[in-house]
Amino acid sequence: MTLKRNPQDRADNIYETERLILRPMSLEDADFILDLYNRPKFIQFIGDRNLKTVADAGDYIKNRFLPQFERLGYGNYLMITKEGNHKIGGVGIFEREGLDVVDIGFSLLDEFEGKGYAYEAALKIKSVGMNDFGLIKISAITTKDNFSSQKLIEKLGLRFRKYVTIPNDPEELMYYETE
Repeated sequence: MTLKRNPQDRADNIYETERLILRPMSLEDADFILDLYNRPKFIQFIGDRNLKTVADAGDYIKNRFLPQFERLGYGNYLMITKEGNHKIGGVGIFEREGLDVVDIGFSLLDEFEGKGYAYEAALKIKSVGMNDFGLIKISAITTKDNFSSQKLIEKLGLRFRKYVTIPNDPEELMYYETE
């Protein structure tokens, strides 16, 4: 029998991997989100969220991340290195408009790419979603030219299924799903 966590119990939604601490994004991360979401690679591969100030980033966290945690118990987690306590990225499982299956997503500061952090964090969050929250399927979407994300998604065990478009985004995206 799998014990399901109470979605209201955010305190125990902190997870560890070999090198990372993964904790729910909070309002205190607004400055980090402003930086991450305005990086050229984030805008190119994920999209421009139009965050121009720390207050904009705080509102984004308050209106997008926190309600999903309250409703479902999981969402977007901050990646923090155990060595040095650096905020390096975000990883999470998201409800996305236009997708029937929850979506795993990840983003890193450029200087931490290529070190296996995104895979380590995404593997943990995928396991948490399926084992702790009883998710049957997880999907992922990425742009056709984001080859590093495609590789990571496939390494997580998701397989390409089709091309999709989501509301308010004209770009055709690659859609992956667990078996």
